[in-house]
Amino acid sequence: MGRKGSMIEKQINSTYLQENMTLMIYQPEGFSPLYKYNLCIMQDGNDYYQLGRIATLSDKLHDSQDISNTIFVGIHYKDKFDRRDKYHPSGIQNEAYMKFLCHEIVPLLEELFPTYYMGQSRTLLGDSLAGTLALLTAIRYPNTFGKVIMQSPYVDNTVLEAVKSARDMDRIDIYHTIGLEETNVKMTNGERMDFLTPNRKLHQLLKSTATSYDYYELENGEHTWKYWQKDLKRALTSMFL
Repeated sequence: MGRKGSMIEKQINSTYLQENMTLMIYQPEGFSPLYKYNLCIMQDGNDYYQLGRIATLSDKLHDSQDISNTIFVGIHYKDKFDRRDKYHPSGIQNEAYMKFLCHEIVPLLEELFPTYYMGQSRTLLGDSLAGTLALLTAIRYPNTFGKVIMQSPYVDNTVLEAVKSARDMDRIDIYHTIGLEETNVKMTNGERMDFLTPNRKLHQLLKSTATSYDYYELENGEHTWKYWQKDLKRALTSMFL
C-alpha cells in the first residue's frame, strides 16, 4: 500500500554551511494552502523516513485525527564525520548548522507552506546527537523553535551547562526519552558511553525549568531504531494534538 501524502525534494544552497543541502518534505494527504500547518524539522532525516517510518505514521495519525496538520521535513547528513561536525556540541560546523536551521530553513519553509509563523508551531526532532542538536538549537532560538522531541540524546557537560544557563526554558515544550539499557553505547568514533546516567541528570534539570516536559525511560530500551520507532507515535501525538 502506497503512501497517502506527497514527498517533495527541495534544494537549498546554504550560506552558513557553504554547501547545497537537500530537504525531503512530506505533506499529508489533502494538503491545501487554505489550511495552516505545523512544521516538524528532523535531523537524521533519511533515518526517520526509512527506519522510523515516519511518513507512514503521519498518514495513520492524520487519518485518525490524532495529530493536527503537520508537515515533516527531513535533513540528512553526508556521512558519520559530517554528522558529528554538524550535530555534536563541539562540532566544527555546529554553530553554523544552528544558524542554518533558524535563518535559512525556517524562512524557506514559511515561503513554501502556510504555517502559523509561531515558535510553538515549529518542532525540532532528533535521535542521539540529532536530539542534542534539537535541544541546543531551541535553547539558542526559543522564539523560532518552541518544541523539541529528543530520543536518547547525547548529553555532556556542554549540554548540561547550556540548560542551566538558559533563560527561556519555560517557552519550550520538550519530549525526552532514554532507554534503560543505554549504559554501554558504542558511538561512531568507537568509544563507549553510558547514555542513561547523563540523561537522568538532564531530566533533573529540565523538570525544574521546563514548563511543558514529558520524560520517559523505555523499558529494555537500547540505543537503536527498534525502540525509537516504537516511541514515535506517543511523541508525535504529544506534540501535535
